[in-house]
This record gives sequence, C-alpha cells and structure tokens, in this order.
Amino acid sequence: MIARITGNLISKEPASVVIDVHGVGYRAFIPLSSFYGLPDTGNQVSLHIHTHVREDAILLYGFLTQREKELFLALIAVSGIGPKVALAIISGLPAEELADAIARGDQKKISTIPGVGPKTAARVVLELKDKVAALGAVDNGPCLAPGRQRDEAVSALVNLGYKKNMAEDAVKKICAAQGDDMAIEALIKEALKILSR
Repeated sequence: MIARITGNLISKEPASVVIDVHGVGYRAFIPLSSFYGLPDTGNQVSLHIHTHVREDAILLYGFLTQREKELFLALIAVSGIGPKVALAIISGLPAEELADAIARGDQKKISTIPGVGPKTAARVVLELKDKVAALGAVDNGPCLAPGRQRDEAVSALVNLGYKKNMAEDAVKKICAAQGDDMAIEALIKEALKILSR
C-alpha cells in the first residue's frame, strides 16, 4: 500500500496531480487545499497518500499535510461518505476550520459546502464530534474555543489582500503564543506583523 509519494510534479489540476517517481507517473486525486499549496510543475513535491482499493480500480488520494489525510480517513469512515464526498468536504473548508466546526457541532457551516446536505452534515457531526480531537485535526491549543474571533481575524486579513492559508497560519501562531483572550484588533495587528516579514 502506497502511503507517501515524492517526485517531480508533472501536471496539476484542481482535482488531481501526476507525480513522476523514477519514470513512473502516479495520478493522485487531491483536495483544493492541497492544490493551492502545490509548487509549479517541474518541481519536487511530497504527498501523503491514501490508497483506495475498489473491485475495478486502485485509486490514490494525495494530501500536502498529514492533518488533511487524517480528516479524509475519518470522513470516509462515516456511513454514506465515499472518497469523492470526503474530498469535496475537505475542499470546502480548511482542515482546521472543518475540524473546529465538527468539534462545535456546527452542522450549518458544514452543510454550506457544495454537495453536502443537512443530513450528511448531521452524520459527520454525530460520528466525528468525539473523535475529531484525537485525529490531530484540532490542536488542543488555547485558540480553538473562540472560532468566531479567529474567523473574523482571518477574514479581515483576506480582505486586506493576504492569501487565506497565510492569514490562517499567522493567526494560529499568535493564538498559540499569546492565548485566546486577545482583542480582535490586537490579533489582526500581530498577524500583520508576521505577514509583513
């Protein structure tokens, strides 16, 4: 079973990549979050891989982070959710935001993902709410509880022109270092210091 692939990125599309490993091209399906983090074609890339075996095919699903892969594996264990729907869910929300929504039981937020209805969102919350912290998908750091405050800070940074994943990383670093009781203005100001370096 293939668990990781490292090689030259031959082609990339929002839904899949082809990676050349010593002359063999491996196609892996990926979430949008991994697509946005990929280097340009011709560069080396490493993906965490889940090998999905069906009667008629062996499919590879690739992720830039172990956290995304763990969430994917948890999602496909939910009744009625296959790999395609799991990828759509991970593509619809960043891994930390998705895990936070599951932990808080926020079915409404999960059901806003295209292709995910209220019933699927309810199943995801019901089956994963207690497991999500153990997945490593949610940091047990101090910044997890005030999800709304963190979302607002990220949104403000995105409106200022920063990429969402960079804004989220900056906000997470500040929360981990300074705790969750910062005013939103101070949180944004500290994030801007990190992003302007």
